[in-house]
Amino acid sequence: MSIDSVTPLRQRMIEDMTARKLCAGTQRGHIHSCKRFAAFLKRSPDTATAEDIRRFQLHLSETGASICNRNRIMTGLRFLFRVTLRRLDLAAEIYHVREPQKIPLVLSQDETRRLLAVASSLKVRVLLSLGYGCGLRAGEVVRLKVKHIDSAQKIIRVEQSKGRKDRNVMLSPETLDLLRQWWKTRRRGFDSTPPMEERWLFPGQRPGKPMTTRQLNRLFHEAADAAGIRKGVTLHALRHSFATHLLERGTDIRIIQALLGHDKLDTTARYTRVATGMIAGIKSPLDLLWQPRKKPKKNRKDQPPA
Repeated sequence: MSIDSVTPLRQRMIEDMTARKLCAGTQRGHIHSCKRFAAFLKRSPDTATAEDIRRFQLHLSETGASICNRNRIMTGLRFLFRVTLRRLDLAAEIYHVREPQKIPLVLSQDETRRLLAVASSLKVRVLLSLGYGCGLRAGEVVRLKVKHIDSAQKIIRVEQSKGRKDRNVMLSPETLDLLRQWWKTRRRGFDSTPPMEERWLFPGQRPGKPMTTRQLNRLFHEAADAAGIRKGVTLHALRHSFATHLLERGTDIRIIQALLGHDKLDTTARYTRVATGMIAGIKSPLDLLWQPRKKPKKNRKDQPPA
């Protein structure tokens, strides 16, 4: 698979991915994985053997590739061998390494309050408020259109997000007020061609395109620095904080699952491990060990008559 030109093998793989409705980002990742394998082999991947695959996986391990990156690369190769080349024998040689289960970093309520308070502009505050107040991913925030805001039902409709799924999230009065303020100050005439309902809430520099997640990520880190937050948090921490703070307030975990758009309850349940308010409120058995035991109350029937 040549790096500079579109070979017949690469074209066929692109057609296979397109037919299966894989998103553009997934397709780019799979193609990059195959390029890396071709560079390792110094020949086309369709000439690979089981030994080549074994050596490549060993090479990734020895060169210090992270477990997440190794698994992502091998997922792309598995698609090539299983779907495009129909080499199930080679696909069976690919293995994935179990990733360590890490607790996501979350912001405390005080840190979140400081983050929103130091936002450099109304636009930044609205963007970050949507991430925290609605539990939206970065891509979901920047792709919001006018039609997605339903003030009558007090919901925001998230269309075709991760896993090509739709879902609804709540639209709080605070968020709605911020959105209305932002709409009054938003640039006019930049995207006047599309109908009102199809206009981006946060248009980007390129006509007809929304702002990029990279720009949103930069704005988040600027706000985090200004708020004095020293944790190694990312923009996704707003979504983690949304779920954790709801859980600490007693919101049913299945409702949180629906708001986040998780398929499995186990994915949502991991927030129970970082809900510090819940954890701190649990009494340790050590504290109870030295407490005096309460004497059982005597039954009135057992008491002698006066």
